[in-house]
Amino acid sequence: MTPRARSRLELLAAAVLFSTAGAAIKACALGAAPVAGFRAGVAALAVLALVPAARRGFSARAAVVGVAYAVTVVLFVLANRLTTAASTIFLQATSPLYIVLLQRWLLRERVERRDLAALAALAAGLALVLLDTPSTAPTAPDPRRGNLVAAVSAFTCAFMMIGLRWLSRATADGGAGAAAVVLGNVFAFASMLPWAVPAHGARPLDWALLGYLGVFQIGVAYKLLLSALRHVPALEASLLLFVEPVLSPVWAWLFHGERPGPWTLAGGALILMTTAWRGWSERSGPLPVTPPPE
Repeated sequence: MTPRARSRLELLAAAVLFSTAGAAIKACALGAAPVAGFRAGVAALAVLALVPAARRGFSARAAVVGVAYAVTVVLFVLANRLTTAASTIFLQATSPLYIVLLQRWLLRERVERRDLAALAALAAGLALVLLDTPSTAPTAPDPRRGNLVAAVSAFTCAFMMIGLRWLSRATADGGAGAAAVVLGNVFAFASMLPWAVPAHGARPLDWALLGYLGVFQIGVAYKLLLSALRHVPALEASLLLFVEPVLSPVWAWLFHGERPGPWTLAGGALILMTTAWRGWSERSGPLPVTPPPE
């Protein structure tokens, strides 16, 4: 097998692992705080062990980006516990909307004219998902509040993505970004710990799920992602990573019977198509930043 083919499989495997977050989070009987905290604690150790470059990248800058990462992953877990996995992943996929708005201010990068069309389409997709009126379900007890949390997580995710891009300018081996991921998970674990212990009623299955989320869904997936991006062109990588938002609602449907509303599906389709088109228009350039593990 050629290095390019192996890297494609690694990238596809990473996207599949990332996509299982929503279903696994919903399967855990613990509350949002214990899930977010223990998942992050395990993930910090996993990334530190699996990505040696992370051990060389710790800095004050990495800590700043780690704060944005911590807020994002906590909101991601909370959103998944309140609304459908589809709404969570689709709304978080609108983060490029905020990246375009913030990059001129934070990175001194100009906004292209074609970005404005993408902004309008992403805003329309965001509105469709937020205006949907999904019914409550055992795995989505408060969809409206969950949708708002997911929308806020898209904003914090934009800060995180811009921060990772900022760090990528400092090191070529991804060490600074990996260190930010480790620190972000440490911050998330520490901030959730007061509400996470004691974990009354935790089943062996819950601890197994938390171990899976931290080690495989974040740690192993991030390791595969970093390895694959060295050999896969930007456009191909972007398209392979689209497996994540496509499969996330599928896993939630298969394991929990979640059925997102028609407007959520329409808005999600618009968001994903817009992001794919924007990625295609940038096919000759590098990926803007390594997608974060969530």
